[in-house]
Amino acid sequence: MPEKAKQKKEKKQERVVVEIFGQDYALRTDEPEYLRQLATVVDKQMKQTARKAHTFDATKIAVLGALQIADEYCKLRKDYDELVELLDEK
Repeated sequence: MPEKAKQKKEKKQERVVVEIFGQDYALRTDEPEYLRQLATVVDKQMKQTARKAHTFDATKIAVLGALQIADEYCKLRKDYDELVELLDEK
């Protein structure tokens, strides 16, 4: 088994509590710091969305925030694919 795969397999799952938009979520992960970073991104996006939205419904705010994150991801993915294509042409 490759060393990297072995290290990944040996990582211990840890319980992490993160707060997103005023709610606590207890999650298990083998990368607690990364999970905290993701939760911070989601929390920040929901707070930004809530300031712009004309609703106090947390579910709607979450969906709108998720759409914004998905939009950013798709644009970055498109840019990445175009860069890889350019590199392959060389």
